[in-house]
Amino acid sequence: MRKTIALLLVFLVPLAIGYLLVFTKTPEPSKLDLLKASFAAKHKPGTDHSLFPELQVKFARPQDITNTCIKCHNERHKEVMQTTHWRWLVEEYMDGKGIVSLGKRNGLNNHCISISSSEAACTRCHIGYGWENQDFDFTKAENIDCIACHDNTGTYEKLANGAGYPKPELDLTTIARSVGLPKNENCGPCHFDGGGGNNSKHGDLETALYATDRAVDVHLGKNGGKMNCADCHTAKNHQIKGRLYTVSSMDRNRLHCEDCHTNTPHDNGIINEHTTKVACQTCHIPYYAKVNKTKVYWDWSKAGKLKNGEPYKEYDDENNYTYLSEKGSFIWKKKLKPEYTWFNGTATHFMLGDKIDTVPLPLNHLGGNFEDLKAKIYPVKIMRTNQPYDPVLHQLVNPKLWDKDKGKKAFWRDFDWNTAIDSGMKYVGLPWSGKYDFVETEMNWLLNHMVSPKEESLKCIDCHTRQDSRIASITDVYLPGRDYNKTVDTIGTIFIFISLIGVFVNLSLRIFYCKIKKQIFGGSCE
Repeated sequence: MRKTIALLLVFLVPLAIGYLLVFTKTPEPSKLDLLKASFAAKHKPGTDHSLFPELQVKFARPQDITNTCIKCHNERHKEVMQTTHWRWLVEEYMDGKGIVSLGKRNGLNNHCISISSSEAACTRCHIGYGWENQDFDFTKAENIDCIACHDNTGTYEKLANGAGYPKPELDLTTIARSVGLPKNENCGPCHFDGGGGNNSKHGDLETALYATDRAVDVHLGKNGGKMNCADCHTAKNHQIKGRLYTVSSMDRNRLHCEDCHTNTPHDNGIINEHTTKVACQTCHIPYYAKVNKTKVYWDWSKAGKLKNGEPYKEYDDENNYTYLSEKGSFIWKKKLKPEYTWFNGTATHFMLGDKIDTVPLPLNHLGGNFEDLKAKIYPVKIMRTNQPYDPVLHQLVNPKLWDKDKGKKAFWRDFDWNTAIDSGMKYVGLPWSGKYDFVETEMNWLLNHMVSPKEESLKCIDCHTRQDSRIASITDVYLPGRDYNKTVDTIGTIFIFISLIGVFVNLSLRIFYCKIKKQIFGGSCE
């Protein structure tokens, strides 16, 4: 018996192994598996800057670091000086205006309105040193701040209201020896904290993303993609991919989900068909401001109140300021449903000197509609603000907001709208009637981050429903399940009825044929 079992094992085991090798196939990796694998290998630096003799000195000025960088990385400064991160301005074509120079340098927004006449406060987020006023020299290479993007110590920090200079107590020598590829911590201080605090502007970019999980963002989550900002926002010659449509108007240098995920990322063909008119973000960012609140309303008309002659602050239960004497009152919210709009990659912008012709006033109108072949439905955060304008000339005004000293006509110091507006409008060379009031404005901020896991993406019923459809604001397209049109619904009902009749007729004919076949030939109908 034992010999028999042994003989069977000798023959059966190799046979079983051979069967598994021949007939069992390893499952093909999914598109998503391949995509994850492509980002799994992280960059390993091939150069140790701490060993360079040029960096074994004590740097007294940050410009000395830049000059040292340029000695080895020659010509790179010329690339940087062509970027929007440096120029804060780019030539764009805009419908109705032609070719214009547009950017943070001259644009209007409904957060702090404009940088003009308050540059030293705003250029904390500029990749340069010393931009205090209109006299800043954009051709002077040594004023490029290389370490703002390339510091890998995590200690680099710009001085508040310091015209882009770093804090004086920093160890610049150690920082210079520790440079490398940009990390999230290099991008975050400006893109997470811009506009007056964490998550103030964007709603989908905040400090929680430094260390988060996939429930908040599947790409940056430590148990998700574990990616860095630069994995998607790649750069060539320092030109970083991606556009912010609060300060740009043309469909160029854009960053698309499809660049990695393709136009057909789903196993379901019907869902893939949606990608022709629905942006990936629309379904995969069901909520934004998931961790901390974002600013959704700003009322400048309430600014200027004092207590005992001094400015004061008020906060909500999560330590977000709800009132500042300098800026007025605010509303903050979190875990928000986006609003939705058509977008074809282009935008128009309200600029200083333009006439107000509608209220609320859109400061950036995103282009596109259903008939536009390039347009898709996108999720947006709409920032709403009550900001100062000239009721006589019907245009927005540019108040001077910041100065380091009182008595220099800056509103944040002197709390006088008349002198602040007068000073700011003279600075930009535009007329002011001497009158001011406040007008409601709106600004669209496209949502691209805080992508949820696929299990939490929107379902069909979220949009295709009569009650509370996510895209109720998209009214130039007939949406089944949401909309009712007597003619369309009647035609649809007729087609369904005809289809059912066809099914019934087909079934009847098959049964009739089966009976005739059995009578003539006998046997079954199979």
